[in-house]
Amino acid sequence: MLHNVRYKDKKALVEYDLNIDILKEYDLKVEDLIPVRNVFILVTSEGDKILKKINYEIDELKFINDGIEYIRRNGFNRIFRFVRTRDNKIYVKHNKNVYCLMDLIDGRESEYTNPIDVGIASRGIGELHRACEGFKCKNRDRYACGNLLENFKRKLHEMDLFKNLALLAQDKTEFDEIFLHELDDYKIQMENSISILENSSFYKLCSEEDKKVLCHHDLAHHNILIKDDEAYFIDFDYSIIDLKVHDLCNFINKVGKKTGYDIEKAENIIKNYNMVNKLDKNELEVLYGMLVFPYDFYDISKNYYTRTKNWDYNTFLQKIIRKNDFKDDREEFLRKFSDIII
Repeated sequence: MLHNVRYKDKKALVEYDLNIDILKEYDLKVEDLIPVRNVFILVTSEGDKILKKINYEIDELKFINDGIEYIRRNGFNRIFRFVRTRDNKIYVKHNKNVYCLMDLIDGRESEYTNPIDVGIASRGIGELHRACEGFKCKNRDRYACGNLLENFKRKLHEMDLFKNLALLAQDKTEFDEIFLHELDDYKIQMENSISILENSSFYKLCSEEDKKVLCHHDLAHHNILIKDDEAYFIDFDYSIIDLKVHDLCNFINKVGKKTGYDIEKAENIIKNYNMVNKLDKNELEVLYGMLVFPYDFYDISKNYYTRTKNWDYNTFLQKIIRKNDFKDDREEFLRKFSDIII
């Protein structure tokens, strides 16, 4: 159960200003408070709740709430809900910070090495997407449909910038050496991904309303809870409007990293998703193009050379070594995906 998960993000938790005035905005009595990852679980007279500090604009919070309410109106209730304040708001402002309260879903975190959990999660994603169809977005920053190719081209260009930084370093680190040694192979993967998408029905899909949804955009195992053999979804902080296959790419990659990029796991995901939300051939081709892009190598390279993550050097080094360890398995996975699934 979620209560038993130990929190990992102490730095985020110390930024909370747990003033009693925040809790007074809600019509409930708090009996206990438990830190879990970057949130607090509140044991209250109205059941267990989650208190979360929001690190984005209120307009984005309203976008998320609009999406959640739209999904519920379409009959999908296995999703979190914001608790309203006494004056019917979904947030509380305190000392320039914004907090929201949510009902806690009493389920266990999904396990991506467990094929039963993956099947349940895959069907759940399909059902969630079906309930998301038709959601209209007024927030331009959260509308991503059609942007992917330009984003991939920008990221490909950035790799050359990172290469220059590595080459200019007087005392090259082991990270630099690994990056420079592997860079050309990963750039070829990026170019192949862009080429596949350019020759696919990508833009046509973006114009079809039933192909784009409110994507969760962060389908990590701890954001899909299992309860009574069904999938429940939490934490839509990164949600965007995009093609359904965007979420599937995200999910397949996360499962792949946990299971050594076993093609049978991807087949299982697509089979279970198709039970409730059928993908056509054009969508599978676009999904393949998305999967070819080496997100992990790009992300760790960007985080290292732009210092966008406050990690120590050894953390960066171990991450690039671990990600590179999957290189051959991932390439074999992509070959089989192209042969078997498309």
